[in-house]
Amino acid sequence: MSAPVSGPIAIGALDLAALLCSRVCHDLISPVGAIVNGIEVMEEDKDEETKTFALDLIKRSARQASAKLQFCRLAFGAAGSAGAQLDLGDAQNVVFGLFADNKTTLVWNLPRQLLVKNRVKLLLNMVLIAAGTISRGGTLTVEAVPGGEAVSGFVVTASGLNARLSPATADLLAGSPAQPVDAHAIQPLYAGILARDCGLVLSAGGEVGTVVLTAR
Repeated sequence: MSAPVSGPIAIGALDLAALLCSRVCHDLISPVGAIVNGIEVMEEDKDEETKTFALDLIKRSARQASAKLQFCRLAFGAAGSAGAQLDLGDAQNVVFGLFADNKTTLVWNLPRQLLVKNRVKLLLNMVLIAAGTISRGGTLTVEAVPGGEAVSGFVVTASGLNARLSPATADLLAGSPAQPVDAHAIQPLYAGILARDCGLVLSAGGEVGTVVLTAR
């Protein structure tokens, strides 16, 4: 079963920018907070074992913060000039960096190719949505829509225990949310906006244990 994404909701540019900034800040609070906590422990506790644990926490959290910043720069930011192209190889690097310490297995079946940046941003947002459906871990498969030599669309499949796309997220992808949009909800809404800007139809479907997002 699959439902095409259509019927965009009207949202002002200022509201969109503010909500996306809130979403990015929310993603960064956890690793940055862990870095601060680790530094405080190192300053206050003289036990070498505790200091070693704190240093490991700081290193791990710094890597997470860096990976999230690099991902968000491409997925939400204005990387490149207007009308610029982005490399799918760079998209692959930030995705693998984001999930490096995660329990998610990534299968990337896209060639290294330059695409208009909003198409790459759409792909990254599709990956983020799909990953959110397998919070307990699983497999993310990223590939092109079949047909033709050039990449014209994307298929992102999430497979894992209890993988399921919520009706609320499906409504947000369609641009017709039932509830007011907040920072938590803005990302799937933004994905729908990107798809329409690219002239693509974004659809969501799947079965028990599998969620499939397609942009064609």
